[in-house]
Amino acid sequence: MNLSTATAMSRSTDNRDRAARTLGDPRWPRVLARDASADGQFWYSVRTTGVYCRPSCAARPARPENVGFHASIEAAEAAGFRPCKRCKPRQPALAEQHAAAVTRACRRIERAQDEMPSLAALADEAGLSRYHFHRLFKAVTGLTPRAYAAAHRGDRVRKELARGARVTDAILDAGFGSNSRFYERSDATLGMTPSDFRAGGANARMRFAIGQCSLGSILVAESDRGICAILLGDDPDALARDLQDRFPKAQLIGGDAQFEQRVAQVVGLVEHPALGLDLPLDVRGTAFQQRVWEALREIPPGSTASYADVALRIGAPKAVRAVAQACGANALAIAIPCHRVVRNDGALSGYRWGVERKKALLEREAKAAA
Repeated sequence: MNLSTATAMSRSTDNRDRAARTLGDPRWPRVLARDASADGQFWYSVRTTGVYCRPSCAARPARPENVGFHASIEAAEAAGFRPCKRCKPRQPALAEQHAAAVTRACRRIERAQDEMPSLAALADEAGLSRYHFHRLFKAVTGLTPRAYAAAHRGDRVRKELARGARVTDAILDAGFGSNSRFYERSDATLGMTPSDFRAGGANARMRFAIGQCSLGSILVAESDRGICAILLGDDPDALARDLQDRFPKAQLIGGDAQFEQRVAQVVGLVEHPALGLDLPLDVRGTAFQQRVWEALREIPPGSTASYADVALRIGAPKAVRAVAQACGANALAIAIPCHRVVRNDGALSGYRWGVERKKALLEREAKAAA
């Protein structure tokens, strides 16, 4: 065997070894998928071009034997590689740039005292077309700019009324140009008139009943708009006090025979959560809570998601703690399935109505899905 043949054979063996290492590395599939969620977690380099890239780089995939992985930009450059001119790994990822642009737009909307900024103005400030900005804003926040503005103002009114502010002052301080503009949507925002909300639910009528199910005591309450509470626990009196604390001045009416059928439907949901609940819901919460709860309702029965997964779905990947708080604030057990949210490692975490109940619900759904 001559020297050149031996060298070629050695090089071929080295290439196979390098290719095997790359193919066996869990980061390689993410590079092939151009996984933007991996950006910032690692970088990869290509020996034949001398550049390093972020995982989401749109460049043509390199051969596995030519690829190396790096934990940081500094490590890649210390190894002699230069930044890719296509994905520009030294600049913030495109997703981060978009998130930053939307965040700036949100702050701009929140600072507006009367008329919200126009879509054209927001898009110009972001350096994007109106169509692209509108689509991007909704993808990140889950709301259109106009809906975000309305939700933010509604949150401000709710907080001011809860502090005891005069109704007119709360409406104007929230940025509504007139009382009439707010009253047009007050029912959707507060579930009642502002004065009734400020008075702790005065004049609101709610039917309720307490029964028993396989998970213990259950309270079901219904407003004129739909089921507004499904509470689980061991003590029926504690459940009744919980409802009273929410609306201390509301008119709570014991359920009649017709309402008992509603309760039976909810109990059926407890026993068979995969069936779903075909009843109107009166879902009340802040704009952020509403986004979280809507995402929870999209988790299929028999499946689970982590708090981080939910945060990512609503376009707020750093709001994991806030997502957990929104789950804890949910007053519609099972109908809004916060029991399907688990920790990143799959372990069960806290549940407002007890971890044992959460475990039982998940086991029932898994059995039904099998």
